[in-house]
Amino acid sequence: MKAIDFNCDMGEMPEALADGTQEELMRYISSANIACGGHAGDADMMRVTIEQAVRYGVSVGAHPGYEDRENFGRNELQIAPKEIANSVYRQIVALDAIAKQLGVTVAHVKAHGALYNQAARDRTVAGAIAEGVRRWNRHAVIIGLAGSAMLEEFRAAGFSVAAEAFADRRYEGDGSLRLRKFPDALLRDTEEAAAQALRIVEQGMVIAADGASVPVQADTICIHGDTPGASQIAAEIHRRFRQAGISIKALSAK
Repeated sequence: MKAIDFNCDMGEMPEALADGTQEELMRYISSANIACGGHAGDADMMRVTIEQAVRYGVSVGAHPGYEDRENFGRNELQIAPKEIANSVYRQIVALDAIAKQLGVTVAHVKAHGALYNQAARDRTVAGAIAEGVRRWNRHAVIIGLAGSAMLEEFRAAGFSVAAEAFADRRYEGDGSLRLRKFPDALLRDTEEAAAQALRIVEQGMVIAADGASVPVQADTICIHGDTPGASQIAAEIHRRFRQAGISIKALSAK
């Protein structure tokens, strides 16, 4: 039986906590990347999100991003590598402190938004992220874009890595993610996103924006918690994986 981790970015939106959307998502995923107060989130949201993850048997990870809450960490910034490392470390420690209070282990780290996208093509940024994680825990798994330079940099720094592909994002022909400035960058249709997730796991490929077949080998599939209809998409992916005999397992359980 094939096994895949199914992750979601969480702890970012108070309204998703209030209306039950986030908890609904927890039913379908195996790993939660929790905002650490940089691009979004705060101590209360971290605590509640960790508690939800525990309730549903979901693995907990840190989701540090640029400390640019006004733009949700999705604007590229030009920051010195030392400052990136300091920020990543600071954010992970904030989440880890709360997790420890709850008796929970933070198992993985995944950068958010513009920080993630820059690291995918810029080894200096990727190295800065690795340095921030190293100061906290040399044994954490770092998630990065499948086929990108960031994974090579994380491996070179001595980390175990997990290659990530996206159910709800459009790809370019070179395997990069289509920029969000394009109206079709986000896959909002439940059937389309679920089909892409299944194609990644079963065939190791995606259909790019230009129609080309692009190889993608992934250890984990992501859906963004702020994608419209995210819980419906996650439910359909979960259903299709089960129907296809694909087991959903956290990275730590594989």
